[in-house]
Amino acid sequence: MGFAFSHKIVMAKTSANFVCAACGNATTKWAGRCEACGAWNTISEEVPLSQSGPAKKTLGNSRGRAVPLTDLSSTEPPPPRVASGLSELDRVLGGGLVPSSAILVGGDPGIGKSTLLLQGAAMFARAGLKVIYASGEEASAQVRMRAQRLGLADAPVKLAAETNLRDILTTLEQERPDLAIIDSIQTMWADNVDSAPGSVSQVRAAAHELTSFAKRSGMSVILVGHVTKDGQIAGPRVVEHMVDTVLYFEGERGHQFRILRAVKNRFGPADEIGVFEMTGAGLAEVTNPSALFLSERGQPSPGSVVFAGIEGTRPVLCELQALVAPSPHSQPRRTVVGWDGGRLAMILAVLEARCGIPFAGLDVYLNVAGGMKISEPAADLAVAAALLSAREDVSLPPETVVFGEISLSGALRPVSQTENRLKEAQKLGFTSAIAPSGGKAGASSGMTLQQMGDLTAFVGDLFGAG
Repeated sequence: MGFAFSHKIVMAKTSANFVCAACGNATTKWAGRCEACGAWNTISEEVPLSQSGPAKKTLGNSRGRAVPLTDLSSTEPPPPRVASGLSELDRVLGGGLVPSSAILVGGDPGIGKSTLLLQGAAMFARAGLKVIYASGEEASAQVRMRAQRLGLADAPVKLAAETNLRDILTTLEQERPDLAIIDSIQTMWADNVDSAPGSVSQVRAAAHELTSFAKRSGMSVILVGHVTKDGQIAGPRVVEHMVDTVLYFEGERGHQFRILRAVKNRFGPADEIGVFEMTGAGLAEVTNPSALFLSERGQPSPGSVVFAGIEGTRPVLCELQALVAPSPHSQPRRTVVGWDGGRLAMILAVLEARCGIPFAGLDVYLNVAGGMKISEPAADLAVAAALLSAREDVSLPPETVVFGEISLSGALRPVSQTENRLKEAQKLGFTSAIAPSGGKAGASSGMTLQQMGDLTAFVGDLFGAG
């Protein structure tokens, strides 16, 4: 009598995880194009952490410690800050460096991130902090050469050229510095993660370990991050959520100035900017950026308008330049540098629909002089003025600034901090301003303020059309 045995061999299933480096979306299979963000060739395999030992236990089977609770009325003193002496850097940080904070600095290659952080490290060290600068991209001799060129060779900064994360953490634990600068996070290698340096897994693990160590030890850490071709910090977006502050170092290679912009700050205002000028001796602070952006502005010409903007808490004046010319192509060009191209299309549509001024068959070029990038809607009216000035070949009155938001109905909407915009313009010698009606401007501004309610009145008053 025979017996038939049927059994199934159950094998442990290894769940591979593929993560997009652009958006952090996780999938179970590799693809050439991310379904979440549409980026190509950004998905790589992430090896899951081992599930052996205590990690197998469910959270419900073990008891943790009770977490102390507080109410909303509890008051805590503000975090102490250490000023570096670089006022523009301190401004962007919210007043200085906060202990136990994690800061991520991103920027294009060669824009000056290492120069900025080396100068900042030297200033913090001279202010009394113990600073360690760990470079994974350059040898210690190269960093010393840059320090000598910048006149910082005597600064008490400790250097390290290492990419092994375990060795760096051991060194930081022994030395106990007040500030550690890691240049860059993409070069760090964690030996407990089975992937290449710069991959999603390595960047996430290195950022987590460094940030956690900073919180435990009271040390501040600054991480340098590479950026993608789209200008975003490379690696998973979770890195930006781990840190307390995210700074972008911006600028054009053809221009001498650089802008340090805060896009996230748990200890200060976001969207704050610091302005630096790149010189042969390093980065020099620019205390009056409006004067720098308008320094090469000559006599008023058609298409040139001065916009009074706000960057963070700082009023900044810059020049908008427009050129309108007949197009030899069937599809006219719309080229924008330093502003949102979609917003330009909206302004052109409003001018044609509400004011009867067509731009069909005309090439339109818009540029923010000096390489400045503007994002606030308050530039709408200045852009419309520049476009009309270029189209009609008529210059705006000299010593005049323009600001205001345009709605789709053609109405002009007031913007915030009108008084600060006017004070900055008056400080630079401007005597008149054009702004929407209803703005809160005090009588002490000392400027001639011309307020208008809609775009039709603006066009008719300044250009004799509407």
